[in-house]
Amino acid sequence: MAKTKTAFFCQNCGTQYAKWVGQCSGCKEWNTVVEEVVQKEEKSSWKTPSNTAKKVSKPLRVNEINTERELRLDTYDLEFNNVLGGGIVPGSLILLGGEPGIGKSTLLLQIALKLPYKTLYVSGEESQKQIKMRADRIHPNSDNCYILTETKTQNIFQQIEATEPDIVVIDSIQTLHSDYIESAAGSISQIRECTAELIKFAKETNTPVILIGHITKDGTIAGPKILEHMVDTVLQFEGDRNYVYRILRALKNRFGSTAELGIYEMQGSGLREVNNPSEILISKNDEGLSGTAIASTVEGMRPLMIEIQALVSTAVYGTPQRSTTGYNAKRLNMLLAVLEKRAGFKLGAKDVFLNITGGISVDDPAIDLAVVAAILSSNEDIYIDKGVCFAAEIGLAGEIRPVQRVEQRILEAEKLGFSTIYVSKNNKITLKNTKIKIELVAKIEDIASSLFD
Repeated sequence: MAKTKTAFFCQNCGTQYAKWVGQCSGCKEWNTVVEEVVQKEEKSSWKTPSNTAKKVSKPLRVNEINTERELRLDTYDLEFNNVLGGGIVPGSLILLGGEPGIGKSTLLLQIALKLPYKTLYVSGEESQKQIKMRADRIHPNSDNCYILTETKTQNIFQQIEATEPDIVVIDSIQTLHSDYIESAAGSISQIRECTAELIKFAKETNTPVILIGHITKDGTIAGPKILEHMVDTVLQFEGDRNYVYRILRALKNRFGSTAELGIYEMQGSGLREVNNPSEILISKNDEGLSGTAIASTVEGMRPLMIEIQALVSTAVYGTPQRSTTGYNAKRLNMLLAVLEKRAGFKLGAKDVFLNITGGISVDDPAIDLAVVAAILSSNEDIYIDKGVCFAAEIGLAGEIRPVQRVEQRILEAEKLGFSTIYVSKNNKITLKNTKIKIELVAKIEDIASSLFD
């Protein structure tokens, strides 16, 4: 056995040092550098047959490489398929992160139970009986899902050779440890080594592997940043525990778009796919309430209708409050400044609270016009008709700017029964024979006069 080597790693960002330091120069955190023993020895492959050990990759000309579209494995979960770009690519490594208790294990166990392929679900956090109790709630009858409780990668690979699964799920990567590293499970070097072994297995056997990853208090994947570089896809499962809805986003995807969005509803029997999220994101109030406006936004290929709520009141204390939920606070301050400068509304001495219903966060600038409409509605205490929606960006000069894919937004609004949609005058619209009325506006003053005069 070769000489053991001692190294120091930052447990927050993964930066390596030759000796101990008090503050990490990478992330500027204090007392996060710890010593880890890295044992250097000859590593065998994930399995030992000589024919795989001797396999050598050969260079090919570009025009010799097969460019036929790789068949994807259907997960039988429409939302999960859309986020991945159409299904799981064979041989890929997928990392799923999220807050504790948000439903990561439930989501992957639910998918594993419904798959018609042979699936090995490896858990280092729960016993087989605990997983069975959850499986009975989700999908009691499954002949293709195998449950293994193990944390040592060498033992996991032995069971993989015996079972020969089509898909492997690891819950979670922070609980695994390898014999080749003499560090505790969850340490920087253990996470890196275990992930490298799983990548080698996935690429050699063309078997997809899905990893569950813990996150830090800052919301990033725990472990070294190289973990996110090593895998093919990084998914983020997010939501508010006070709401039943969960959102699945792709932060990185080598085989598809990162703009797609999957929405689930947490129920006692597992996670239910939400195919039409616009209906759940808009309240069903029959009475006209001031301070609410409907915006048409687009997440990936999917148009959504979301409800914006605003409350404008006289500031009780000296400094007016600006509070947002699901919306960028700096952008709200910009819109308030535009309203005061360009439209003459005196909001500098008033508290402004903004909320996007449903517990989701939206970065689309096309909801600017709906935000302004909701603020003006609350300020004037005049409600906006339920059949009106908005899709436009607002510039610093108070002009109404065009947005992308406006026709798709208009068709979604028409499908959900809206009678009028406000868009920018500069948008090129070629739609014909639409039942919805399209109002073209150029300046922010036009909105105020059209809605409240």
